[in-house]
Amino acid sequence: MGVLKKTTGLMGLAVAANPHHTLGSLYGKILRTLQKMPSDAAYRKYTEQIVRERAAVLQQTKDVFELESKINCGQAEELIIQAENELNLARKMLNWKPWEPLVAKPPKGQWDWPPAKP
Repeated sequence: MGVLKKTTGLMGLAVAANPHHTLGSLYGKILRTLQKMPSDAAYRKYTEQIVRERAAVLQQTKDVFELESKINCGQAEELIIQAENELNLARKMLNWKPWEPLVAKPPKGQWDWPPAKP
């Protein structure tokens, strides 16, 4: 059996009891939400790629420290927070439908960067 994590070392962030299960569940929910978006939507394509990569690492890795090392985006508890936030955003994106055409023509200079000087 692997070494058990006693603390995250981060104030207010407790050790996750079963991070593999929690992350697997969240990644599944994110992917199911993304499936409801058009396959050519940029948000879906790139988010799906990242989540599938992380889910594959999750399946191949049983040790939490190795999981954290391979994903390299924080501790398992931070990965859970990231996944919860991504699921929340994915659900909002489903309502916002940013892949649909704009309702009105944007004002001149709306998408210019850097902005024109007055």
